[in-house]
Amino acid sequence: MTELVAPRSMATAPTVTPERSAQTIKKTYPNYNVIVLNDDFNTFQHVAECLMKYIPNMTSDRAWDLTHKIHNEGQAIVWTGALEQAEMYHQQLSRAGLTMAPLEKA
Repeated sequence: MTELVAPRSMATAPTVTPERSAQTIKKTYPNYNVIVLNDDFNTFQHVAECLMKYIPNMTSDRAWDLTHKIHNEGQAIVWTGALEQAEMYHQQLSRAGLTMAPLEKA
């Protein structure tokens, strides 16, 4: 004769969910430099005018300072910021005929 065995009740452990960290780590997007290179065909006037036209808040004095830096040092960072804006300024200056370095992380 077979003995009937009652099924054992399975003990279950309480479900423990990991606590979320109270600290949030914020990572910022990298900035990019827009760099204009010196060349032998753009005039000082044209470079300064392009900088004032396409780079926000560019003053005449700052544009001329950067134009002289481009001429004397071979290049100058004319704007630094978010990638999408950097791409737009780079493209606008390039289309205006300025010689541009590739965008680089700041």
